[in-house]
Amino acid sequence: MKKRLITAVILFYGLTAFSQDYFPTNEGVKAKNTNYTAFTNAKIFVTPNQVIPSGTLLIQNGKVVEAGKTVNIPKNTVVVDLNGKSIYPSFIDVYSGFGVEKPEKAKGEGRSAEYEPSRSGYYWNDHVMPENDAVTKFNYDDTVAETLRKVGFGVVNSHIHDGIARGTGVLVALNSTGNNADRILDDRSGQYFSFNKSIAKKQSYPSSLMGSMALLRQMYHDEKWYTQGSVVSKDMSLEALTRNKSLVQFFEAGDKGNVLRADGIGDAFGVQYVILAGGNEYERVSDIKASNAQLILPLDFPEAYDVSDSYAATYVSLGDMRHWNQAPANPKILADNDISFSFTLYDLKSPAEFKEKIMRAIAYGLDKTTALQALTTVPAQILGKSGQVGSLVKGSYANFLIASGDIFDKNTILYENWVQGTKNVISDISLVDIRGEYTLSVASEEFKVSIKGTVDKPKVTVKKDTVTLKSKLAYSDNWLELSFLDLKKAGSYRMTGFVGKTNTKLNGKAVLPTGDETSFSAVKAAPFKEKKKDSKQEIPKLANLTYPNVGYGYDAIPKSENVLFKNATVWTSEEDGILENTDVLVKNGKIIKVGQNISAGGAKVVDAAGKHLTAGIIDEHSHIAALAVNESGQNSSAEVKMEDVVDNEDKGIYHALAGGVTSLQLLHGSANPIGGRSAILKLKWGESAENMIYNNSPKFIKFALGENVKQSNWGSYSRFPQTRMGVEQLFDNYFQRAKEYEITKKSGAAYRYDEEMETLVEIMNGERFISCHSYVQSEINMMMKVAEKFGFRVNTFTHILEGYKVADKMKEHGAGAGTFSDWWAYKFEVNDAIPYNAAIMHDQGITVAINSDDAEMIRRLNQEAAKTIKYGGMTELEAWKMVTINPAKLLHIDDRTGSIKQGKDADLVLWSGNPLSIYAKAEKTMIDGAIYFDIEKDKELRNKVSKERNELVNQMLGEKEKGKKTQEPKQSKKQLMHCDTLSEYAEIH
Repeated sequence: MKKRLITAVILFYGLTAFSQDYFPTNEGVKAKNTNYTAFTNAKIFVTPNQVIPSGTLLIQNGKVVEAGKTVNIPKNTVVVDLNGKSIYPSFIDVYSGFGVEKPEKAKGEGRSAEYEPSRSGYYWNDHVMPENDAVTKFNYDDTVAETLRKVGFGVVNSHIHDGIARGTGVLVALNSTGNNADRILDDRSGQYFSFNKSIAKKQSYPSSLMGSMALLRQMYHDEKWYTQGSVVSKDMSLEALTRNKSLVQFFEAGDKGNVLRADGIGDAFGVQYVILAGGNEYERVSDIKASNAQLILPLDFPEAYDVSDSYAATYVSLGDMRHWNQAPANPKILADNDISFSFTLYDLKSPAEFKEKIMRAIAYGLDKTTALQALTTVPAQILGKSGQVGSLVKGSYANFLIASGDIFDKNTILYENWVQGTKNVISDISLVDIRGEYTLSVASEEFKVSIKGTVDKPKVTVKKDTVTLKSKLAYSDNWLELSFLDLKKAGSYRMTGFVGKTNTKLNGKAVLPTGDETSFSAVKAAPFKEKKKDSKQEIPKLANLTYPNVGYGYDAIPKSENVLFKNATVWTSEEDGILENTDVLVKNGKIIKVGQNISAGGAKVVDAAGKHLTAGIIDEHSHIAALAVNESGQNSSAEVKMEDVVDNEDKGIYHALAGGVTSLQLLHGSANPIGGRSAILKLKWGESAENMIYNNSPKFIKFALGENVKQSNWGSYSRFPQTRMGVEQLFDNYFQRAKEYEITKKSGAAYRYDEEMETLVEIMNGERFISCHSYVQSEINMMMKVAEKFGFRVNTFTHILEGYKVADKMKEHGAGAGTFSDWWAYKFEVNDAIPYNAAIMHDQGITVAINSDDAEMIRRLNQEAAKTIKYGGMTELEAWKMVTINPAKLLHIDDRTGSIKQGKDADLVLWSGNPLSIYAKAEKTMIDGAIYFDIEKDKELRNKVSKERNELVNQMLGEKEKGKKTQEPKQSKKQLMHCDTLSEYAEIH
C-alpha cells in the first residue's frame, strides 16, 4: 500500500511538472511540485562512455539535477533503491513518421499525364514543398507512443514522408501524460529531402531518379536567384527553403549509391546532409567515408529466404543471398571505418523487432558502446540537442530506462521508461522471481513443480511421480494462479497465492478437484539455474565481398599490368590494316609499341599465336548500365544527366565485356524531343560508377524524332508536341530561348541560372554534341535545317534507317551515323529500312558505326559488323572499323581509343579467331591495361558462383531449421532497357 501511494505521488507531480503556469485551472487547487526523486545504487550510463558503477540519479521537474557516485539528496526526496539495476538514457529515433499521417495517393489518374503544377504562389513543381511544417499536421498517438516506449525510445524526430522537398520536422518526447506544449521539444527540427516524388501530387515531372536530381539542383539555383530579389512574383516554397537553411538538413537516400548521389548534390550547393542510408553501405565503405556524411541506419536486415524448394531457390540472385548474409555487419563495418551513424526504426515491420535486430548487429561484431551511442548521443548531436536529450548530464530531460542489466542482453528486462520525469512501466520492477524447483503439498498429496522461463513470464511443469500433468501458470503483481489436472482427469487443482519478498516458500488458497477449499504450500527444493549458453549469437560465415558485390564480381578490382602480346594477327583499325605475326606491348595502361620481335622488358608475355588482337569494341548507342533511361515528365529534359544514374552493378557490363566491348555511350531514351545528357563509359567491371566515366569526357546529349517523341503509341494527348511539325517548332523555340538566355548572361545583367538552357547554349557553341534518334528522311532533313539555322551541326544520327535516302545531305551537313545492321519493319516508321543502309552511307563518305541499343545484341556486335560484308560488300577491315575506330570518331574519343596505335589507351581484345566469325570468342578483354574479362577466369567464376550459392542456401536452410523467420523467394530481375523504356517512378528503398 505504501509503495502504491509513493507511485501515485510521483505520477501526480510528474503530471504537473510540465503544466503551463499561466493556464488557469478549474479542477482543484493550483500547486507546484518541488519534490525530488532519487534512484540509488544503480549502474548509471550518464553517456555511453561515462558509466557510474554504483551511483545515484537525482531528478526534479522532469530534468536531471545530478548523476554521480555521491549525490546530496534533499529532504523532500522520494528515494528508489535500484540495487543491481542499470539506468540508461532513453533512445532517440531521428527519422520517424510518428504522429504525422502520410498523405493518401492522388486519385483519378487518367490516360494522360499531368505536366503542369496544381497550385499557384508556390514552386513550379508540386513535389517541392519546403513550406510544409510537420507540427501543423501532428497528432500525438498514445498507442504508438506506448509501443515505442516499450522498446526503449523516449524521443522521436518526425516529418511528413512525402515529396522531394518535404518541409520541416517536429521533435517529440513520448510523454503521454503531458500535452503538446510539454512534449514538443522543437517544432522545426530539420528540413527534409528525398529523391521520391509526392504520392499526393500528380505532376508528371520528375519521372526518374535523374529527373529528381536535376530538379533538386535547379531548386537550389532558383532559391539563390529568388533571394537576390530579382523575382517580382511571390514563391512561398522558395521563401520557406531559405528560411529552413539554418536547420539540420536530412536526406532520404535509402541505398549506398543514392547516399553518394545526395552527398554530391549537397557538395555542389554547400549543404551537408544527414543521410538516411539503405543498409548496403558496406559495399562502398571507402566512398561513403570520403563523403563525410553522418548516416541514419535502418535495422531492417533481410530475413533468410525459404529455399527449401530447390526450384523456387533459383529465383533468388546471388547478390540478394549475399546481402542477407552480409547486411547485419553493415554497422560494424561503418564503425570500423569511423563513419558516424545513428539507428532508426524506419522500415522495420514492427518496433518489436528492434532489440533482436540490434542484438544481431552486435553479434556480427558491432561494439555495444557504439550501438548505445547510435541510439543516444549521436542522434542528440545530429539534432543539436546534446545538452537536452540522449544523456543524463545535469540539466537534460529526465528521459531514462531502468533495466535489470545490460540493455543489449537477450535476458535483460526493461522495467521502466521515464520520459520528461514521467514514469512509464514496461515490466513490474517489484516482481519476485519465483523460478525454481518446488515440492507442492496440498490435501495430503505431493507434486513436483518446476518453474522456468523468465521472471515476468514464467513457465510451469507439474509432475505426480513420473507423470506430467497438464498445467497452467499466470503470474503478475506478485500474485500467482496455478492450475493442473489430477491423475484421473476428474477435475483440476486451482491455487492462488501472494508471493512475498522471500521466495523460498509459496502458499495460499487451493480449490480441489472436488470443489473443496483448502490451503497449499510449495517449498523451494532447488533454485533456478540459468542454462549456460554462449553469450554470442551464432552467425553464419560471412560471404566474401566482391567488386561489384554480385555474381561474377571480382575479389579485387583489376589493376593495370604490363603485357606483351606475342605473334598475334593484329587488326589495327588504322592505315596499317591487319598485321600478321605482330607483337603489341602494353605498359602503364597504354600501347607502347606495335611491331615484331619486341622485347618484353619484364612484362607478362601472352602467346597470341593463331589468335587475333583488336581494339576494344565501342557501342555508340547503348542503354545497359543504367538505373533509368527516360525522363519523360517534360518535352525537354536537357537538364538531366545519364552520368547520375550509371549502374555499375548491371550484369550487362560483364556480358558486354565477354563480347569484347570496352566502351559505350550510355544514352537517354527517346521519350522527348530534347533528351538528357549522355555518359561515355569504359566498362570497368568492379569499379564505381564514377570511375567508369571517361576522364574529361566529351559532352553529348540525346535528341529524338518520330513516333516516340510525339507519344504516338502512349495514349497520351496532353503534352506538346503531338505532331512531327510540332517537334520542329519545339526545337526552334528552345534554341531561340537559349540564344536569348546567352545574350542576357553575357550582358552582365542578373539572370536565373537554368541548367536546361545552359546545356542548349553548349550545343550552339559546339561544346556539346547531339546524338539524334531518327528514322524518316523528312525529319532528318528538318533536324539538319534547324541545326544550321542556329549555327551548329548534328554530330550523329542514330538508328538513321532511312539514312541511305539522304546520305549526300548528311555528308554535306557533316553528320555521322550510328545504325543497326539489319533491323527493319519492327514499327511503321521503319518500313523503308534496308540492310544495305550502312554500306551506302559509308560509300558516301559518312563515318558509320554499327550499334546495339540492346542488352543482348551488345554481346555480338562483332557479328553485327560482319553483316555489312554480306549486305554491301564491305571489306573485313572497313567492317571492323564500324565497331571500333568509327564509333570512337563519332564520340570524339578516337585520340584515346578505337584502334591499336602507339600512345593510345590499352583497350584491347584477344580473340580465339577472326573477330568477324560467329565462332570467335573474346578470350581476354583489356581496358587501360587491366584485364576485365578472361575466359579462363570466367570458368573459375562459374564454379565459384555455384559453390557459393550452395553454401548460402545451406545457411538459409539452417535458419529455417532453427525456427527463425524466413521470406518467400523473390526474383530481383533488372529491366532490360531500350530507347522507349518507361519505368514507373518507384521509391528508391
